[in-house]
Amino acid sequence: METVIITGSSGLIGSEAVRFFSDKGMRVIGVDNDMRREFFGDEASTEWNRKRLQEEYNDFHHYSLDIRSENEMEKLFNEFGNEVDLVVHAAAQPSHDWAAKDPIKDFSVNANGTLVLLEMARRFCPDTVFIYLSTNKVYGDTPNSLPLKEMDTRWELDPAHSFYENGIDESMSLDSSSHSLFGVSKASADLLVQEYGRYFGLKTACFRGGCLTGSGHSGTELHGFLSYLMRCVMQKKPYTIFGYKGKQVRDNIHSADLVNALYHFYKKPGKAKIYNIGGGRHSNSSMIEAIQMSEDITGNKLSSRYAEDNRIGDHIWWISDVSRFRSDFPEWSYQYDMQRILREIYEGLGQRFRSSG
Repeated sequence: METVIITGSSGLIGSEAVRFFSDKGMRVIGVDNDMRREFFGDEASTEWNRKRLQEEYNDFHHYSLDIRSENEMEKLFNEFGNEVDLVVHAAAQPSHDWAAKDPIKDFSVNANGTLVLLEMARRFCPDTVFIYLSTNKVYGDTPNSLPLKEMDTRWELDPAHSFYENGIDESMSLDSSSHSLFGVSKASADLLVQEYGRYFGLKTACFRGGCLTGSGHSGTELHGFLSYLMRCVMQKKPYTIFGYKGKQVRDNIHSADLVNALYHFYKKPGKAKIYNIGGGRHSNSSMIEAIQMSEDITGNKLSSRYAEDNRIGDHIWWISDVSRFRSDFPEWSYQYDMQRILREIYEGLGQRFRSSG
């Protein structure tokens, strides 16, 4: 039986991966100690997701372990050894703002934790495929230097620019920009994953995501844009828009589309590959546009306030160019656009609200 280790297995991408690979008939080893609760409070806990996964899948085996612990990871990888065919590393501290509160813990989770996992894979299952969920924040605020134009509801790139048609590709530099401490810790891990591919020959890939989303998100103000926005609209809670007049643009990729992309790489892996991955021109919106869509779906009006200062390292406009991935894997395609994503989040949150009383 094929075996996959998934870190952050109770989170958005991790839980989607658990379902996907379980449905493929694989044995799934999930690693998650619910640090999201520590980062963002009780409402961000992923415990509900872990319980649901264990109820649904007999071949899902959950381990409440810390990826930073060499001892704990050594025991885990030693238990399964060369039986591990795939590692999907989705565990992370995911917030700019939280990283500034505790830079050491942020770096230890995102960078040191990734190093520990890479070393365990090299020692115990060197033929495994190692996929790292990176982020577009490795590019820092370089995208903000692009020639942007203010439109009625969004910022948009100058049509004459080479990135206009498809979005930002992997040629963008990681240097000479402000990353935020979160961006630095994720970029460090990204480079480590590449280096273990080049130096040690591991089959590795970094997927530099835009906004990753779906109904499995435990969204909070500091992380989980669409999920948290929809929660606020549904529950009529106040929402804060941070800077850029609410016209900042994000491409949004559903967790199912992303995990399907990871699967395609697993079946035809390379070494030290990097891919920008997001909703691209297919699925993107500004903050204002996402609010309008959420209001239309719920029938509620959002109570919002505007904060002039944007978050450090935040992008004004980001649309991922997925051409490199599509060139390598032409059979992959999107199944979700913005409307379908928001509708599913709305229905998923409704189920959770009802089940919680």
